[in-house]
Amino acid sequence: MSDTLTDLSQQLHDTSEKKQLAAIAKLADTGESGWQVLLDYLKQNAPLQTPKLAVGSAYQTLRNLQQEALTAKLEQTYPTGIFPLESAQNLDYRPLQVALANQAFEEADEITRDRLCALAGDGATQRQWLYFTEVEQFPSLDLHTINALWWLHSNGQFGFSVQRKLWLASGKEFTKLWPKIGWKAGNIWTRWPKGFTWDSSAPVGHLPLLNQLRGVRVAESLYNHPVWSKYDW
Repeated sequence: MSDTLTDLSQQLHDTSEKKQLAAIAKLADTGESGWQVLLDYLKQNAPLQTPKLAVGSAYQTLRNLQQEALTAKLEQTYPTGIFPLESAQNLDYRPLQVALANQAFEEADEITRDRLCALAGDGATQRQWLYFTEVEQFPSLDLHTINALWWLHSNGQFGFSVQRKLWLASGKEFTKLWPKIGWKAGNIWTRWPKGFTWDSSAPVGHLPLLNQLRGVRVAESLYNHPVWSKYDW
């Protein structure tokens, strides 16, 4: 077993992200000795300055084991998570981090909508939806924080950057994007909230949802925002 743990520990530091993720999954299945290897890996790499999928996966994999002592240790060591909760407008992203760490994706989606409206101002907060011109003015720092949290806590499955890459791969055609991420089937829009999938069985890019993103101009403003080039997503 020790040789296996040594090999997996070395694999964690491989340049191949695929090998890193495979090692994390195997270590999670080896019990407390494997969990300690993951804890040591986090100690070496977290908190993060830039999003790294393997580090996010290691943290979330340990959280998902739902071992009380392990979860308590993670929360004590990383009281605000593994990524800086930075905001140009002093918004509190701790509730979003907690919801995502607990895999409470529907709650996280609601918090995301709330924070985006807060970024847009009092008008958007009252109406609870966005104009595309408001999205254009979003601080890159806040979008980066929100997106990183979704991406890190979903093993790279969710996030605005994930949706954007699928949109670009679809030739920027929203009619191809919506069914790919499960927001539309044929000519029928997916019904909110019960029609959507609030767990990891959802299609890649399914979340964050936000009904207003069905409007092409709002989505286009989001996917064309300078944040994606500024932070090299």
